[in-house]
Amino acid sequence: MQGCEQARRRNQGGDGNPLIQMELSVIIVSYNVSDCLRQALISLIAAAEGIACEIIVVDNNSSDGSAAMVRDEFRDIRLIVSGRNEGFPAACNKGILASAGRYILILNPDTVVEPDAIKKALAFMRSHPDAGAAGARMVDGNGAFLPESKRGFPSPLTSLFRFTGMFRLFPRSAFFNAYYLGHLPENEICKADILTGAFMLLRRDVLDAAGLFDTAFFMYGEDIDLCWRIRKAGYFNYYLPDVRITHFKGKSALQDEESSLRHFYGAMNIFASKHLRTGWHLPVRVAVKLIESGALISLRVRRLIKK
Repeated sequence: MQGCEQARRRNQGGDGNPLIQMELSVIIVSYNVSDCLRQALISLIAAAEGIACEIIVVDNNSSDGSAAMVRDEFRDIRLIVSGRNEGFPAACNKGILASAGRYILILNPDTVVEPDAIKKALAFMRSHPDAGAAGARMVDGNGAFLPESKRGFPSPLTSLFRFTGMFRLFPRSAFFNAYYLGHLPENEICKADILTGAFMLLRRDVLDAAGLFDTAFFMYGEDIDLCWRIRKAGYFNYYLPDVRITHFKGKSALQDEESSLRHFYGAMNIFASKHLRTGWHLPVRVAVKLIESGALISLRVRRLIKK
């Protein structure tokens, strides 16, 4: 909360009036996805035309020339280069603290936004003061709907149905598929406990209330944690089906799948420790460890088969 207030003061004159009436700040955290990042920036610039907007790329010490590409090809974009890979939440916070917009869009570098996506999302936020965050209808590279576009609170039972695959047997059930809110149509606006950090439009003053991303997370889980803190602060998160993006999922994570798996399951434990009742901590840790072990074994077996 304090960090957002400090960022606002840095963008005000001595009399407290804003130096620039910035409507939107877009924060993109990049790590070794230069080609995807270029594609994302091209679509973003087109979608942001006519909006008082700044784009900030925070490069997490990429080794593929991502920073040089942004510096050479997109000179109007603000580039922040980290000396090391700080993780997604810390890099997002760095971008947020450097930003001036009254709205903040967290956007993944492996996305393509449709031309009207940002304008539609901003219009919704302006007309819904109870909205702390808004998310998009995401499809993958083949055009298939990504169910993580809208999610419910990951309680132990909800998560159990998700990770055992039981949700697939009852995809429209509010009980068995609460994780992906399967009972709510993908083509209708709805309130969702959890949105994805691939496209998350935030109201700056809501971040003042809920706080920035938790840097205890490295990658994965930080969007779930922030969304839940937004709900606890008294605001709603909305899924907007007419705000559309393509998400080429996990391009950075694919570079080190085993490390990514460990971060993913580690994030589950962090979230459980923060948001579940104490009596659930040990059972959740045991269950997560078992699932993580199975996932790592499966990954290694697939690697051996490919050889």
